[in-house]
Amino acid sequence: MTDPKCTDSCQQDDLIPDDDLRTSLRRTVVLVALLNLAYFFIEGGVAVAIGSVSLFADSVDFFEDFAVNSLIALALGWSLHRRAIAGKVMALIILLPALAAIWQAVTKFSNPEPPEVLSLVLTAGGAVVVNMICVWLLARWRSHGGSMTTAAFLAARNDVIANVAIIAMGVLTWYTRSGWPDIVLGLVIVLLNVTAAREVWEVAENEKLAAKALAGENVDPCCGD
Repeated sequence: MTDPKCTDSCQQDDLIPDDDLRTSLRRTVVLVALLNLAYFFIEGGVAVAIGSVSLFADSVDFFEDFAVNSLIALALGWSLHRRAIAGKVMALIILLPALAAIWQAVTKFSNPEPPEVLSLVLTAGGAVVVNMICVWLLARWRSHGGSMTTAAFLAARNDVIANVAIIAMGVLTWYTRSGWPDIVLGLVIVLLNVTAAREVWEVAENEKLAAKALAGENVDPCCGD
């Protein structure tokens, strides 16, 4: 019996049958990947220079988005089964910034010095602009490509939320002269990425069920086997 929840995934494989549409999607994700790679170096450099946990975690998000979108460009045209595997790989990639943020936060527990506020706010503002462009570019493709484009859209969306939060945290840091708001926000970014990873994993599981259904296999909706 096929899981009704995988209906969307079953249909998504037919949403980009046209080579021109597939090429257009590939161009979009390549552009998004390059934008993220460029700002990864900018934000990461500033984060290290001013000692910001949240900005460092966000810079790793940019590298994560570069990796995810690069993988999408390679995986377009793959079967549902192979795309499901790629989706699970992306879910694990999304967890990388979480590990980086935890590591940075732990190293600052003993000496929570506040980061330099002006550089933090300006850099986070630039990140908002870059991520809003990426969200806009990916929005029309969110329902195409299954877990792959879901991964890219969720990553960009979460980055916008994190960037705005970093700016607000910068104001709080200036007011309190404490490094703890920066550390706490870094851990919040961890939660955002764990949530996104879970959502992408679930979509990939649905694609796995869809691939089995199309192959004529019996699918148990309870366990996905």
